[in-house]
Amino acid sequence: MGHRSVITKIVAMVTIVLMYGCATYYQANQSFNQNFENGNLESALATLQANTKEANSKREFLYYVNNGLVLSMMSRYEESNRYFEKAFLFGEDYRRNYLNEAASYLTNPNVTTYRGEDHEHLMLLYYKAINYLKLGNTESALVECRRMNIRLQQLSDRYENENKFQRDAFIHTLMGLIYEADKDYNNAFIAYRNAVSIYEEDYERLFSIHMPDQLKKDLLRTAWLSGFTNEFEFYKSKWNMPDFEVSTGDQAEVIFFWHNGLAPVKAEWGINFAVNRRDNWVYFYNHEMGINFPFSLEGYDKNEKDGLANLEVFRVAFPRYLERPQYFQEASISTGNIKHPLMLLEDVNKIAFKSLQQRMHLEMSKALIRVALKKVTEHQVKKEDKTLGSVLGVINAITEKADTRNWQTLPHSIYYTRVVLPVGQSTVTLSLKDGNLSTTHNFTYTLNKGQILFHTFTSLESRYPSYGAYP
Repeated sequence: MGHRSVITKIVAMVTIVLMYGCATYYQANQSFNQNFENGNLESALATLQANTKEANSKREFLYYVNNGLVLSMMSRYEESNRYFEKAFLFGEDYRRNYLNEAASYLTNPNVTTYRGEDHEHLMLLYYKAINYLKLGNTESALVECRRMNIRLQQLSDRYENENKFQRDAFIHTLMGLIYEADKDYNNAFIAYRNAVSIYEEDYERLFSIHMPDQLKKDLLRTAWLSGFTNEFEFYKSKWNMPDFEVSTGDQAEVIFFWHNGLAPVKAEWGINFAVNRRDNWVYFYNHEMGINFPFSLEGYDKNEKDGLANLEVFRVAFPRYLERPQYFQEASISTGNIKHPLMLLEDVNKIAFKSLQQRMHLEMSKALIRVALKKVTEHQVKKEDKTLGSVLGVINAITEKADTRNWQTLPHSIYYTRVVLPVGQSTVTLSLKDGNLSTTHNFTYTLNKGQILFHTFTSLESRYPSYGAYP
């Protein structure tokens, strides 16, 4: 391909970059984000759905999951699940567009289709299952349960390193709750036991997240209901809960999920790299951060090698997460004089950071190759046409952008508790605390004997993003 035809292709890509790449994904969707964060869900949905081109764009996945989440919050569960199903099928069916993949090395990753993070694909199944449970469709919720299990197996197969996020305690807990709602106590016990293991072996070490006490009670109860007497006694002794008994009688239960705050947003950060050439290799390094990436010159012709050899110092853009700290620090459900604390079940924020961190080596490798190839082309063009080479240098600088797309309407963290209530009508009070200040909400339920009702409450309040260094 001639240099001018390469430039023509790159200039076409620059048009896309200038439309979408100069601002972060969050900034490009400012109107939707403002409406959503202020709780104006009707306006947020209208803004989202007015841009129907997004459904066939490189942000297709995010269009589906954002629609699904907003509709779920509006109690439009069937519509919500139609969008979540499209997002699920996208994840199952995704085929990489190699033309766009190649173009990303000439511009930036925003020209490629966003495929979604591992935890985002799990979270859409969580919302889909909860929607079905609220509709009273336990059978369909069980289908999502099986899908979750397959996703978890895929995650485990992909990452064998024990220091990587490869098992999700929250999803196993949710699976247990769904099985229990279907009165399948055996499978519920197995799911809870898996969740316990993951909290003890992974979450405490990777995220400093401890097992919620409610999960201990759930495991003991299903062990008893499954007739697993030995396991029941073992865990009672292990957790020093000698007085625990399984409740009986005319009663019902509410499983209360609290979605607190907002997930982190992706932003861009840059690192300056110096270049050193030795033998048939070019080494990109940053001494302050202890980063050193080798780049083989094998297969490149003399002009391309000269272009790489002429590199001195350059900036490379990478994605990073910015935390939006939680506004409310704790919450509880009160029934009469009894207070049930809502316990941390999943820290979506920490898992998002971990997911990006564990693939940063790959992100850095791709970014360095991207910049290197840009500089090689720039060097070759300058040899034939200095003006055209200078134009290309400006274009390269403009197009050096990181991919800042992610599912930003997810909660920061998810908490839960289980409340036993009498049959009939009951009122509970949710108390949200920020320091010494408290906000309350009342909910009234009408319950049947043996019913397990699932309820979610979302607090969209959050604090300004944390601009600390990338972990």
